[in-house]
Amino acid sequence: MRQPFTKPIAPLEPDDATTEEIGRALQARTRHLFGRSMAVFVVDAGSFDAGLPEIDALLGPAYDAERFGISFVNSPRHADVLLVTGPVTSNMASALAAVFAAMPDPKWVIAVGDGAAGKGGLAGSYAISGPVSGIVPVDLHLPGEPTRPIEILAGLRALLRQVLGRKLVTG
Repeated sequence: MRQPFTKPIAPLEPDDATTEEIGRALQARTRHLFGRSMAVFVVDAGSFDAGLPEIDALLGPAYDAERFGISFVNSPRHADVLLVTGPVTSNMASALAAVFAAMPDPKWVIAVGDGAAGKGGLAGSYAISGPVSGIVPVDLHLPGEPTRPIEILAGLRALLRQVLGRKLVTG
């Protein structure tokens, strides 16, 4: 099973220069790895809705993630990256596993927020199956509740840095 790494959150301010810097680096790595945009599929596995508005903000005018080669898709069959928010509820465990299985290889999973890591207010509840990593292999965990959009962009950049590093070393 893959060992996830946690992206430490440095105090990032979502100013235009920081967003541009992170976005351009992300775009260069995306083009190098995929030769096209990176396709992202989002699953809310049982969050209390703190993370979803932050992910939605990536598509808004302040971040406009599509200009950096990030596209959100409506089917896991088209996705390269799976963003999962919230702890995995008992009702969502099999659905999350099915989504992961439907994704083509290579595929990567990012657990977004403290809930996805099995922490937070819902941890230990009878209705929770556990953290995302208990259901599918997680490549990156982004802490915070909620995780801000700039930190999600920085996390995607860090994930691609890891993937490209592994690819260069192994192949």
